[in-house]
Amino acid sequence: MTDNRVQELAQTRDQALGCQRCGLWRTRQHVVFGEGNPYATLLLIGEGPGATEDARGRPFVGQAGKLLDRALADAGLPRGDLWLTNLVRSRPCTLQNGGLRNRAPLAGEVAACRVWRDAEFDLVAPRVILCLGSVPASYLIHKDFRLNAERSQVFELEGTKCLATYHPSYPLRLAGEDYGRVFGALVADLKLAGALASE
Repeated sequence: MTDNRVQELAQTRDQALGCQRCGLWRTRQHVVFGEGNPYATLLLIGEGPGATEDARGRPFVGQAGKLLDRALADAGLPRGDLWLTNLVRSRPCTLQNGGLRNRAPLAGEVAACRVWRDAEFDLVAPRVILCLGSVPASYLIHKDFRLNAERSQVFELEGTKCLATYHPSYPLRLAGEDYGRVFGALVADLKLAGALASE
């Protein structure tokens, strides 16, 4: 049987580019579809694109993405081997003081974007999903997920291992020992997820 996932992912991405399933299309510049290795055994999922991602149409390319790249390098995980995506593919933001400010996606927005998320999950078919932050974990693992208490615990998601770690934007807000502790935990969780995906 021929594996057409590359073509099917491209077709799904093309369909998503014109999505108006929720109101986020009104303020976005680009739909930010997932990217990476279509055969990835490890999938990383954040909550939504930020301003840089919205401008460039690619996931994790802003400051948090650069920190994630450093953490991936320390964990020995080439970014090109993974699949990176978000709960929603349009930037969740609100108008504040004449400009757009990032916010967490609303439940209705996450639900509207599920069609694209499910397509990515089904086509890539990773062994392990690593949630970056408590927001994706609260939708994928369980709604009362507490990151500090349940970080790096392994859960089952319809036959796929699923765990959560800090979002790479979090250490950017820290300094000194706190930064080192959280960044180190992020690297450790990436290593764990990578090891599970290689089993």
